[in-house]
Amino acid sequence: MKFTLSWLREHLSGAYTLDDVTDALNRIGLEVEGVEDKAAKLRGFTIAYVVSAVQHPNADKLRLCMVDTGAGEPVQVVCGAPNARTGLKSVFSPPGTYIPGKNITLGIGTIRGVESRGMLCSAAELELSEDHDGIIELPDDAPVGVPYVDWIGLNDPVIEIAVTPNRADCLGIHGVARDLAAAGVGVLVEDAIVPVPGAYPCPVSVTLAPDAPCPAFALRLIRGVSNGPSPDWLQAKLRAIGLRPINALVDVTNFLTFDQNRPLHVFDAAKVQGHLVVRRAVAGESLLALDGKTYALDPSICVISDDRAVESLAGVMGGEESGCDADTVDVLVESALWEPINIASTGRKLGLNSDARFRFERGIDPAFTMPGIELATRLILDLCGGEPSDVVLAGAIPDTTRVIEFPLALTEKLTGLVASDAEQVETLGRLGFTVEGTSGTVRVTPPSWRGDIEGKADLVEEVIRIVGLDRVPSTPFPRDETARKPVLTTLQLRTRKAKRALATRGLVEAVTWSFVSKPQAELFGGGNAALALANPIASDLSDMRPSLLPGLIRSAQANADRGLGDVALFEVGQVFKGDRPQDQFMAASGIRRALARPAGAGRHWAAKATPVDAFDAKADALAILAASGAPVANLQISTDAPVWFHPGRSGTFRLGANVIGHFGELHPGVLEALDADGPLVGFEVLLDRVPEPKAKPTRVKPLLELSAFQPVERDFAFVVARSVAAGDIVKAAAGVDRKLITAVNVFDVYEGPGVDADKKSVALSVALQPREKTLTDAEIEAVAARIVAEVSKKTGATLRG
Repeated sequence: MKFTLSWLREHLSGAYTLDDVTDALNRIGLEVEGVEDKAAKLRGFTIAYVVSAVQHPNADKLRLCMVDTGAGEPVQVVCGAPNARTGLKSVFSPPGTYIPGKNITLGIGTIRGVESRGMLCSAAELELSEDHDGIIELPDDAPVGVPYVDWIGLNDPVIEIAVTPNRADCLGIHGVARDLAAAGVGVLVEDAIVPVPGAYPCPVSVTLAPDAPCPAFALRLIRGVSNGPSPDWLQAKLRAIGLRPINALVDVTNFLTFDQNRPLHVFDAAKVQGHLVVRRAVAGESLLALDGKTYALDPSICVISDDRAVESLAGVMGGEESGCDADTVDVLVESALWEPINIASTGRKLGLNSDARFRFERGIDPAFTMPGIELATRLILDLCGGEPSDVVLAGAIPDTTRVIEFPLALTEKLTGLVASDAEQVETLGRLGFTVEGTSGTVRVTPPSWRGDIEGKADLVEEVIRIVGLDRVPSTPFPRDETARKPVLTTLQLRTRKAKRALATRGLVEAVTWSFVSKPQAELFGGGNAALALANPIASDLSDMRPSLLPGLIRSAQANADRGLGDVALFEVGQVFKGDRPQDQFMAASGIRRALARPAGAGRHWAAKATPVDAFDAKADALAILAASGAPVANLQISTDAPVWFHPGRSGTFRLGANVIGHFGELHPGVLEALDADGPLVGFEVLLDRVPEPKAKPTRVKPLLELSAFQPVERDFAFVVARSVAAGDIVKAAAGVDRKLITAVNVFDVYEGPGVDADKKSVALSVALQPREKTLTDAEIEAVAARIVAEVSKKTGATLRG
């Protein structure tokens, strides 16, 4: 919403500045998005007189001008404009002036050996138009030395505000002025709108179809008008807010749209055949609109038609065939009221935006329907002449009167703002509300233009925004020993930490559908009737997703099909295992494809890039579990991963019987069913199943504990049955002395000659980190013996010779 300061002053009298207006607008909820002050940008430019203009001694296309700037002796200016001549009045910029059209600051220069102490400007250089063929030519009576912006009237700032959807009343300048006056800036100017008497019955009638979304439609004929360009004052107002003047009749409707928030429309009466009907369109009808485009219509769209065809898209845009032009003699003026939902639906369906649609879909003042047509009539008669008919009104103006019982004490209860009863009553009165009573509980009737006021809380909001949010006292949290409860739940914190952990590992977040096709649901353990949608939005989105992996796999393949094969994606969202609340989980899943390994994994200048494997997915899942507070050291990994994972290259995370998640390479059959190419690995962690963290001890251990003593590493090779998991060997070794043993890693697995066919050799590296003193050889050998004994006891392993 744009308006100029001078336009606002027509509705708001008093002594106030631009800063007063912008500060108050921000304070009362009408956010100022920008202020364009051309006067500030062009303040240094003045009107000057060219005393003489002669040929430049060293250039054929340059002129040497002596310019009277009104500030002393004439100055010398070199000018290349073809219209530079003796006796011309133009616009002068002295050295030090910023030229907006050239994005330079002017200095004293030497052009072809001749000094130039300023510049004569074109309209393009001042960004006033696209005209750069010559310098600006001013009339003979232009006063020399006067600032150009003052003389031409550009010293009128344009203010742009953001209007929230509920404040349709502030889409007119009068409504903005009303709010400012209520906030103590200026005094609202309220001129009575006197009806214009009709000289004859309107010869054109209006009929509302039974299903037409139009409560009321007012129409009047004005015959004998002289339509032409609108006066300079009206054109200047429209240009200032970015509108193009068209002709007087159309400009009047645009003026009232922004001045009073009352969109109107004018028809050339000579182009209307018969009478008007407001109805829904018939399938197959179309309209050539005023924007030059033809729109196909359907029965959901409300139109205005005559006896011949559709003439207007109701409340959105008129038709070109019945538009007013310079030949218009008789004009039909329309002031109608439309149902906001239908207007919004029509605009979205046709992709058509207009100032009228913007206002009608938010809801305009129904009580201003008749005053609006009277105001338009008066302006048309003043600008174009003519003789008006009586006003025809089809339908009825709806009665929006409603009374709200408002306890004035509620303001302090809801907001903490302390305002007296008298102050609240006065504030509501200045905003146009009718208040019965002065204290306690009062009866408040909102004005017709405030359709957004529905209850007591809305009235509290009106009081607090006008009285001022700065009067709401600040209430700090108590600083006592009682700890405040956390704002976020454990699951919400886990969700955030999981996203951060995966993003840190180089995965990119994706958001996929919560629905999958039935075959895809069946692939991932779903597909039961309880998760089928009764009314799916598409045939391939028929079931609630039992896993996040199908959507991620499709997204990865879509990237691969477009040449981005090495992708790593993750998503944190809901998955559905059944129709009960306890069968709904928050899952964190991810996939890696092709060469999308974690940053730094397996990278070496002399080695070839290797594709992702199950251990990359395992590392991603462990990162989530660690970030979520899971006891990673106590996790058990079994090989019974779900069937959508490769049976020999996957695993399941467990804490006893509690299954927390899965990881591994995706099954080739699943990838084939999803029409996806591998290699592709993935994981899924159910954040709900991560145990709640234990209460923190009173004495918190340090995060990093450094030792001053040299660590020691010892390698062991154990021969065990092939069925023994390497993780069991690692766990057994690590449990020998958890304080001394800081790391146990598997660095080799061997099967072949030298080892029985039903056995394998697993090699471990065990790191020992002393804390109190350097270990002796005897102490190291003692620990090694205990490791061998413990691994042998728990896994049946023997030390390989």
